[in-house]
Amino acid sequence: MLFRRLAAAAALLAVAAPAAAQDIDLRAQVAAYVQPSNEARTEVLVDQLRAAGFDPVVETFAGGNRQTGEMEGRNVVVTLGDDPREILLTAHYDAVRLRDGTMSHGVVDNAASVVGVIEAAKMLRGKNLNHRVRVILFDQEELGLIGARKWIEAHGLANVAAVVNADVAGYGDTMMYGLNNGPQSAGVVRAVREVCAERAMHCVGFPVYPPSDDRAFSGAGLGEAGQAGSTDRVPTVSLGFQDHIGAHQMWLAFNGGESNGLAEGFVPRVFQLIHSADDTMERIDPATVKTAGEVYAALVERLDQQLGD
Repeated sequence: MLFRRLAAAAALLAVAAPAAAQDIDLRAQVAAYVQPSNEARTEVLVDQLRAAGFDPVVETFAGGNRQTGEMEGRNVVVTLGDDPREILLTAHYDAVRLRDGTMSHGVVDNAASVVGVIEAAKMLRGKNLNHRVRVILFDQEELGLIGARKWIEAHGLANVAAVVNADVAGYGDTMMYGLNNGPQSAGVVRAVREVCAERAMHCVGFPVYPPSDDRAFSGAGLGEAGQAGSTDRVPTVSLGFQDHIGAHQMWLAFNGGESNGLAEGFVPRVFQLIHSADDTMERIDPATVKTAGEVYAALVERLDQQLGD
């Protein structure tokens, strides 16, 4: 009996060890983005993609806004497949500069999502898909969705069948998704709900969801002066993760109106973290990053099947 117990324990440890190693690896990959500049974050991103076996392309653009002045930006792109029609899997990798002049660590917003997207790309590589998958890691989202808008200006949207955008995936087991990307996005929303049901996940749809790079693709992107960006409208969804209570508190804050039941002046925890000195590795849960990557890959596959040729 003793030997059987020891053998069972050893088997459990053998199974748990790779999972623990993966958690450590994902955590280290997110931590690598804690850098003194966005240029250094670009180097980390390119290195991680190459280490994963991809051949990333860095597309530079003239960016910046009124506050920063002209500033070169760098979108980093990986392409899987060669079909003319494509599904975009996107996230921004830049971080904000804080009032004291230092860079936010930018791990919840948005290095964890970037690592999740890279994990999804690894899962999608080699799949027999009907669409090309273009993975785009945008720069200068924090300056006004500039990287996304510049990519659209350079490439257009004629061949884009759908966009899956990832923003804020550092912790929590509840996935949030936006419902405010236009009627053309109904099919993408349906696919999100199907993936949530299949995985038995907590998922919360937001009639009003905070803007990210998705807005540039749904026709609601804003320029630096608040003027409308692209008028093209592509099926789009933006995804984020939080703990269960935090996701519902955020839903109420954005969608509950004046009588939302929250304390006066309440600010969801995630908005106290991002764009602040508190956006640190202490907030990162590798299990969320792993789940996010799996969900992104599953959603791209589902869209690939549903959208057809």
